Amino acid sequence: MSQAGLVMGFVHRRRRGAELFLLLLALAVGIGAYAAVGVGVEGRVPADIIGYGSWLAGLAIVAHVVVRVVAPYADPVLLPAVTALNGLGLAVIHRLQLAYDAGAPGPTGLPQKQLTWMTLGVVLFLLTLIVLRDHRVLARFTYTSGLAAIVLLLMPLAPGIGKTINGARIWIGVGPFSLQPGEIAKVLLVIAFAGYLVLHRDALALAGRRVLGVDLPRGRDLGPILGMWLISLGILVFQRDLGSSLLFFGLFLVMLYVATERPGWLVVGTLLFAGGAGLAYQLFGHVQNRVNIWLDPLPYYDRTPGSFQIVESLFGMAWGGLIGRGFGGGSPERVPFAYSDFIIGAIGEELGLTGVIAVVLLYGLIVERALRAALICRDGFGKLMATGLAAVVALQVFVVIGGVTRLIPLTGLTTPFLSYGGSSLIANWVIAALLLRISDQARRPVPEMAGTETSDEQADEQATQMVRMVDRA
Repeated sequence: MSQAGLVMGFVHRRRRGAELFLLLLALAVGIGAYAAVGVGVEGRVPADIIGYGSWLAGLAIVAHVVVRVVAPYADPVLLPAVTALNGLGLAVIHRLQLAYDAGAPGPTGLPQKQLTWMTLGVVLFLLTLIVLRDHRVLARFTYTSGLAAIVLLLMPLAPGIGKTINGARIWIGVGPFSLQPGEIAKVLLVIAFAGYLVLHRDALALAGRRVLGVDLPRGRDLGPILGMWLISLGILVFQRDLGSSLLFFGLFLVMLYVATERPGWLVVGTLLFAGGAGLAYQLFGHVQNRVNIWLDPLPYYDRTPGSFQIVESLFGMAWGGLIGRGFGGGSPERVPFAYSDFIIGAIGEELGLTGVIAVVLLYGLIVERALRAALICRDGFGKLMATGLAAVVALQVFVVIGGVTRLIPLTGLTTPFLSYGGSSLIANWVIAALLLRISDQARRPVPEMAGTETSDEQADEQATQMVRMVDRA
């Protein structure tokens, strides 16, 4: 049989049945953890387990049906992985709320609010998949996305709407709600970076001087990375947010390296970030405080701001050991903001190191599937976009878990899908939808698309030409 015949005869498996099976396992994790919380804390299964389980299962099944219809070739592992993480996060937040209701200091109504945010996140997940039938359309909005991301990053600094919470000015107040616009900005930045690098990667890939066996970039091409370096320093200085600064600069650096395949950009980027962080440590007291707490937290236990959170979280995880104390057997409510910044500490205390490893493996699975979609994607914009979304998840998880475990200085980012927070949860569900759309396009058989749609190469060239036209304008 000819090669063309082999290609035409090859049947791509949709794997929606595998997705449904994995989704049922994910629901068993989320609903089972919710029931275990009730048994461990109150000695009985929660009275609302039927309603809660039905709502959670309904959201997951509706998402599966929509994926089956509008993205039949999408990756079958992504949706179950994010559902398992979200369900586990809801159970841990419910565990903490029971402790707060019993007298521990803390807010009220967290599980109900988080379930509402999850519902809104799933709705936006569905709308993204239904409305966005081809991810390459986003290349038209390269500069619009970049401008919108910059506006969102600057909004917390605006008087009247900007809010300082826990020492970081990364929030805006919208009525009774507080939103973190940086969570939305990270998605827009991925789109902007992908479109920009597709257009300019040939020039950025040109080598300059060779130093110690590494081809450094040309001086005239340093403008984009210097601009991103200044933005990240501005976030660090004016918003006092080390985590977002590292996330945004690291995201651009990873995408720049993938687009150009030049290690010199990693060298330049690492030197720039190290120099900027060292300068910020010398000039700003809040940076010095974070670093000092990281190096030796115990002397700062009773200070304000101090190391009370990190010390209590480390003691709790040490008490949890390998298999944890079980839901209700620990005291994670002793850690302030255990439902957001330190939810990994709560999991480590009551589910042990085993539970933390399982969570990290789920994140690793999401990143691996995103990178797999990038590898098999047939257009440059999609490759860079999937890589950027994978880098966003990987960097955020590294920064958060690294800070909680004292691997790096503590930052104020949320743990994707686990932590309480509406803006973070919504943004991460949209990221999941974008990854599913890219993987569907990448895994879809070419013969089925031929004759009914523009080929991938033609669409990629059209998107590049469109970005060039906007750039000239």
